[in-house]
Amino acid sequence: MPERTARILLVDDEESIQTLLSYPLRKEGYEVVQATDGRQALERFDEQRFDLVVLDLMLPRVDGLEVCRRLRSRSSVPIIMLTAKSDEIDKVVGLELGADDYITKPFSLREFSSRIKAALRRAEMSRPDQTQAGEIPLEVRDLRIDFAKRLVRIRGEEAQLTFVEFEIISALARAPGRVFTRDMLLARVWGDSAYRDPRTIDVHIRHLREKVERDAKDPEYLFTVRGVGYRFRDTDPD
Repeated sequence: MPERTARILLVDDEESIQTLLSYPLRKEGYEVVQATDGRQALERFDEQRFDLVVLDLMLPRVDGLEVCRRLRSRSSVPIIMLTAKSDEIDKVVGLELGADDYITKPFSLREFSSRIKAALRRAEMSRPDQTQAGEIPLEVRDLRIDFAKRLVRIRGEEAQLTFVEFEIISALARAPGRVFTRDMLLARVWGDSAYRDPRTIDVHIRHLREKVERDAKDPEYLFTVRGVGYRFRDTDPD
């Protein structure tokens, strides 16, 4: 049975951007569904199953941040945000709301294509039939990471992690005590660190701490190594 063509929801209110981006996506063999405002994007998302959402930040009717928040509240679909703003706060807010990646306009089609392929590849790898079923879950104190099921439980409750958050905590937890630089984590999660701001990792780590730590300012599991990166706590001795 042939593999299903990846379906991408492309959301941007500028016709020129829609034309510029939809052509290479279709040329790559993807199915592209277009939306030109936030409300239409939400309607399109409810009508079909999508493998990826490319979402502009500045949209009429419902802005991109609100669309991202609503999509993430009910789906783990990968979301790449497009922004023409250089203000770092817009990128941070998008990541905090659950976006997996962002691209700042103007960008090259080569960069855009690279991001799309990487996001779809990560999503494919996260499918249950692609996980390592034999990998033993890790338990440290009140934290349990089931790599095969892609589930994290903290103090008996399931933590609702995004794809990126799970990949980061998994990379760190599989090598307890080892220090990972931001570039190393970017490469682990996105395949490479090209085109990406290393501070993206800081945002995801902060979000992770809010979900798994009792006190995000006094972490038990995810530690900062100043000037270098991050590490997961050493496993407790028997």
